[in-house]
Amino acid sequence: MKSNAQYKAGALARTLAIGLMAAPLAAVPAQPAAAQVAQNASSSIDLSVGRGRLISLPAPMTDVFVASEDVADVQVRSNRQLYVFGKKPGETSIYATDASGKVVFSTVARVGNNIETIDQMLSLAMPEANIVANAMNGMVLLTGTVQSPDDAAEAERMVQAFVGEQTKVLSRLRTATPLQVNLQVRIAEVNRSLVKEISGNVLTSDRGSGFLGGVFRGRQAGTITYNPDGSTSYTVETPAGVNSLAGAGRMFGLDLIASLDLGERSGMVTTLAQPNLTAISGETADFLAGGEFPVPIPGNFAGTTIEYRKYGVSLAYTPTVLSNGRISLRVRPEVSELSTEGAIQMQGFQVPALTVRRAETTVELGSGESFMIAGLMNNRAIGAIDKIPGLGDVPILGLLFKSDSFRRGETELVIIVTPYLVKPVSANEIRLPTDAYQAPNDLVRLLAGQDSAGVTVGDRPKPRLDTSGGDAAPGFNLK
Repeated sequence: MKSNAQYKAGALARTLAIGLMAAPLAAVPAQPAAAQVAQNASSSIDLSVGRGRLISLPAPMTDVFVASEDVADVQVRSNRQLYVFGKKPGETSIYATDASGKVVFSTVARVGNNIETIDQMLSLAMPEANIVANAMNGMVLLTGTVQSPDDAAEAERMVQAFVGEQTKVLSRLRTATPLQVNLQVRIAEVNRSLVKEISGNVLTSDRGSGFLGGVFRGRQAGTITYNPDGSTSYTVETPAGVNSLAGAGRMFGLDLIASLDLGERSGMVTTLAQPNLTAISGETADFLAGGEFPVPIPGNFAGTTIEYRKYGVSLAYTPTVLSNGRISLRVRPEVSELSTEGAIQMQGFQVPALTVRRAETTVELGSGESFMIAGLMNNRAIGAIDKIPGLGDVPILGLLFKSDSFRRGETELVIIVTPYLVKPVSANEIRLPTDAYQAPNDLVRLLAGQDSAGVTVGDRPKPRLDTSGGDAAPGFNLK
């Protein structure tokens, strides 16, 4: 490659020759070539360091001007052709004029490292993206749209590696995928319990002074009363909340009264919560529908202080929209309620315990897809037998000398999460629970027994843009 002094000497010699041959050459039309590029009077060209481009001019030139020869320089091939080549990253202006001083060619040469093939590299690596690379003043500006923030970061990283550390890369890429995620969580729980109690009791009494003249077995199942006339009356006492089968009579000369207590209690508790919350990709959102209860904390110097603990239905999650449109979700739903089981007494205060159902995990889903992130089937059974040794083991009659209690608890819990990629909508398209609600008057409330005077298909007042014109400034009217 020739030096800069040789380029200038050659350009000066050709300029003198061009002045003598300007008239005959003016009549000669330019021959198009596959490698030649015609330029307008105002344009820009992108060059890589160490690479050049052949420029074909629309008219003969006599002078060439390069603003910064350190960035780019030219070599004159003829009065209608010149070479422009890059030397180092940057920008410079190039002008070519004819003998009368008219500008026949002007351009801004933008020189960078491998700048001519960035678009090809991006189109090959990300065919679904629409990215344009613009080189200017020693840096590369990326504009266009990508599918997700991960694609934008990846495009910036690839371009930076492609052009080198000497060139700064600026990204103004936008994402075509919505970055707001709405999460719906459904928490369903069924709690079933069963309690059975079976016990028997016998009371015997002898009119004489024998050793059986008193209570023979366990808890008193009734009373035996001797009347003055010599007869005997029996009174059976049934414990509260227990169904008893009782009987009384005489056996072997003894007054007997016996009862068989049977009890069974079953219950079912259901819980269903369906919180939903919207957040931007990468940000954490949380909410609580419940309350806080005070907990006294003893102190050494400041005395007893009060701290508040939260309970109710809470949800916290962090969504991240991935390059393929899927959603990575860090989610933590929780349902808690106050309970007396496990409560403690502290300085005259009763601090309640909490019954908590909680799950925390990270899953990856598409928009509208669901995952069951937690499922629990808990089955617990407790049995206990209290009996008199020996007598409680007698077949059939042994039921009167023992008690049997049985407890079983079953809990089924399911937590399902469903994320959606969402966009904002007009306020008039949102339906509220209070739409069409009207407070009742006294006549409707007392005579008709209605707690609402609303209509079936009603609507709330909504804002509309005032287009009536006039001198007043545009605003919103409630219509």
